[in-house]
Amino acid sequence: MGHVIIGMDPHKRSATIEIINAREKVLAQGRFGTDRDGYAAMLKLGRQHKDRVWAVEGCNGIGRHIAQRLVADGETVLDVPAKLSARARLFDTAQGRKTDAADAHCIAVAALRADGLRQVVVDDVTVALKLLVDRRDGLGRARTEALSRLHHLLLELVPGGAKQFLSAPQARALLNTVRPRDIVGRTRRQLASELITEVAVIDKKIKAANQQLTELVTSTGSTLQQLNGIGPSGAARLLGDIGDVSRFVSRDHFASWNGTAPLDASSGDHRRHRLSRAGNRRINRVLHIMAIVQLRNDTEGRAYYRRKLAAGKSPMEAMRALKRRLSNVVYQQMIRDMQRHETGPGGQTGATLQSSAAGSIPTASTSDKPLPGPARTHSRTPLLAAS
Repeated sequence: MGHVIIGMDPHKRSATIEIINAREKVLAQGRFGTDRDGYAAMLKLGRQHKDRVWAVEGCNGIGRHIAQRLVADGETVLDVPAKLSARARLFDTAQGRKTDAADAHCIAVAALRADGLRQVVVDDVTVALKLLVDRRDGLGRARTEALSRLHHLLLELVPGGAKQFLSAPQARALLNTVRPRDIVGRTRRQLASELITEVAVIDKKIKAANQQLTELVTSTGSTLQQLNGIGPSGAARLLGDIGDVSRFVSRDHFASWNGTAPLDASSGDHRRHRLSRAGNRRINRVLHIMAIVQLRNDTEGRAYYRRKLAAGKSPMEAMRALKRRLSNVVYQQMIRDMQRHETGPGGQTGATLQSSAAGSIPTASTSDKPLPGPARTHSRTPLLAAS
């Protein structure tokens, strides 16, 4: 790891650091601004020690900006999870008091004692995917909010209101049939017309965002969109949040991370599992949408769901089992993509998708046992072939 650890408690406009050696002896401390001069002074202090490693808390959050600057300058940076530094604070002699200096000390100690911390790398295409899919999700929420307000206005203008799934041209045609004469009705019509224009603008932005996501996902060589129920947004979310899939040692580890693996709640001779509310909820949502699409079409996913119902599972339990199986499918597909990129044409080693945007390796106390049991192999589609 190096002879010197530089623990950093980052903020938007300042960063507090503490430099310790392998025996936890404090060598230097300081608080610096994150502007050019402050960053240069902090970097100069750190570079006084030849064998050094920077330990930054929250490299996926508030510490991202400073961690990326350090990596760009050729420094070695480790991402220290906030939970890990919080545990170190509990055993510190400062009696758990939380100050920037104390936090920097606990971050450095946590990095010194912990194994397997993720090394931060320069942002790559997966970070761009994450940014774009976040933008796409924001557009979807904005469209839903605008349509909700539009439906409320149309209910007052048109007897019975409009149908549930309404496009901008349909709403415009419906609004053209209304000619209110009172001031309240004319105001409602004006606001509805503005909302229809807003929805049409958002629709154009969504179309452009989908096209950009499709092109960027295709450029990575990913085959996730070949899976039934995975579109450009879902593929981009998977690539952006997961990053390097090889950090998961198994499909069960991946399911534990995304929240589809059930929690062991056994007691004595009574063996049972319960739903996990932990894990990456964005990836869990992608798997849920994938399962819904599978159920709406004649797929092996729907057949699998019906077999679970026939076995006595409730609809919700069958859905959880399907999501667990789809997690396996996604994992196997990404592993195959990674192996193909590593091998490359003619057996040569190619580029791999690694990202500093990916979360740290999960350590939640979830069940790593694959539930449900092995599935049959079908030649028609690879959906349930991953067992």
